[in-house]
Amino acid sequence: MAHPEGEHQAHFLGAVVVQQVQNPVGEIQQRTIIDGQQRLTTLQLMFDAIHAQLESVGAKRPAGRLRKLIENDEDSCNKPEDKFKVWPTNKDRPAFNEVLAAPFPIDYENLKHSKSKMALAHRFFSESAREWLLENGEDEVLHRAEVLERCCRELLQVVVIDLAVNENAQEIFETLNARGAVLTAADLIKNFVFQRLTEQKNNVEKAYEDYWKNFETPFWEKEINYGRVKFQRSSLFINHWLITKIGEEVLNREIFSTFKNYADYESKTPMLELLGNMHTAGKKYQEVFAGSEKKEGEINRVELFAYRLNSMDLDVLRPILITLIDPTETEVPKDQLEMAIAAIESWMIRRLLVRATNKRYNKLVVEMVQTVNKDRANAGTRLEKYFSEQSSISSYWPDDSELVHYVSQLQIYRTLYKSRIRMILEAIEDYERGWIGSQSSKSGMRMKRASFAIEHIMPQSWHSNWPLGTDSEDERAIQLQTIGNLTLLTTKLNSSVSNGPWTSKSDELTKHDVLLINKQVQELGAYGWSENLIKSRTAALIEKIIAIWPVPVGHKSRIVSEKPEKQVKVGVIDLISAGLVSAGQTLYPKQNKHAGKIAQILD
Repeated sequence: MAHPEGEHQAHFLGAVVVQQVQNPVGEIQQRTIIDGQQRLTTLQLMFDAIHAQLESVGAKRPAGRLRKLIENDEDSCNKPEDKFKVWPTNKDRPAFNEVLAAPFPIDYENLKHSKSKMALAHRFFSESAREWLLENGEDEVLHRAEVLERCCRELLQVVVIDLAVNENAQEIFETLNARGAVLTAADLIKNFVFQRLTEQKNNVEKAYEDYWKNFETPFWEKEINYGRVKFQRSSLFINHWLITKIGEEVLNREIFSTFKNYADYESKTPMLELLGNMHTAGKKYQEVFAGSEKKEGEINRVELFAYRLNSMDLDVLRPILITLIDPTETEVPKDQLEMAIAAIESWMIRRLLVRATNKRYNKLVVEMVQTVNKDRANAGTRLEKYFSEQSSISSYWPDDSELVHYVSQLQIYRTLYKSRIRMILEAIEDYERGWIGSQSSKSGMRMKRASFAIEHIMPQSWHSNWPLGTDSEDERAIQLQTIGNLTLLTTKLNSSVSNGPWTSKSDELTKHDVLLINKQVQELGAYGWSENLIKSRTAALIEKIIAIWPVPVGHKSRIVSEKPEKQVKVGVIDLISAGLVSAGQTLYPKQNKHAGKIAQILD
């Protein structure tokens, strides 16, 4: 545009992915924007701002041609949303409509959404266009108007990938994404949900306000780490919620296709009801999550479980939490809920402390979900039995003797993340205060969570003030990092006190005697602190861990070596013989590439 007389290469804006929407004959053809909504919306704002400036300088023909890129013909519009070529998502729609409908010249400051990105972008394009049109004086205005309109219509190019109704939009998106980032499945699912709601003649605006709007709040749009990648919390929740509904593992790349298959073929539920169920489960999950983040004050058993899951970085187990609290399912009785949580916590924390693998937790959590859903009235009893019967190295429930054996020598400070160590020490402090199992303490509140610093009682830099006793330096190096030598303090001690002699350090601990575990350290170390005292305290803390996270009476670890499963080819006749399917039954495909096809078992 700096040299309007010359020949210019078109500017490539990338690819957009749209998907066809089934709509009645005679209505304007519609497409759902799978990828590229921000670009297309920005172009609409720019075209509209330029269109108004072209009309204001009398460039009627260029303005008329540009208008066709912004609005549909009035005769083809059956409802208000048919007016514009692009119809943004609900949360952006009010600002978009206001600025595009505002009469020229627009008083941007008095717009209701004057601070929105829509209004700010429109204002920028409007002012920039006017400045360029008038740059060389009034004699050049009409010529420049033609150039500007041509740039908009001919020199801005995009590649459009137009998908049919049943094509897998998620796979297309990920193929185009050269950076390898994980697709936010919630956006695809939203497009699909509202497409189905429209087809089923629902009030789409009301459905958005009632059931989807909450998923577009900061809580749900926050990106969180899950393994080695980041996910929007909403996408991760939908993944976990789907697991609770279908009782199968849902791979990250298949969230959208699995949801689509579940909604169309498995749920047997109208889309509005399905969306309402997901919303209700999401609100409950959000409520529990908010409670789990409170650092002090009352916290119920479910919230405490969620906090401990988070401390252990075990998001993979969240489907069982969602299963237990889902308000749309049969309620799990309070005693069974507490029993279920106690069993899960004991299983996961004992396995953590004996350094058992967590590689199959994604598959085990599916089995937990299935176990609960088979008998929700006895969820706790069922889960406890499930864990007790596990005999694989990847799933067994460690017993008391194994816990004692491993933790006695476990250099826990070097082995576990600090959040996990802190959570275990917090649980021990709560236990000392009378919070035993589901029993509430009569003596006070639980300790403040995720706030205290982990402190070595005998310092890691011990050489100057802590002479060796009868034990070797190697033995001291081991005992330094065991749980018996760790405590919690309100603030980290400065290095001179932390590494100083026991007498001065003991005095400093007195200032932190708000914690019972520190009072016990002072009592135990009345005459000094040594490796033998560390061993004694480790043994005492292990007994408390066993009491906090118990196993059923008489439970013993049982590990059977795993053998690779023999693969056997199964035919339809085998499925009929096993009673899994029957003649005359209709089969629906699970893989999205076969969507829309059905099969029937013949006699």
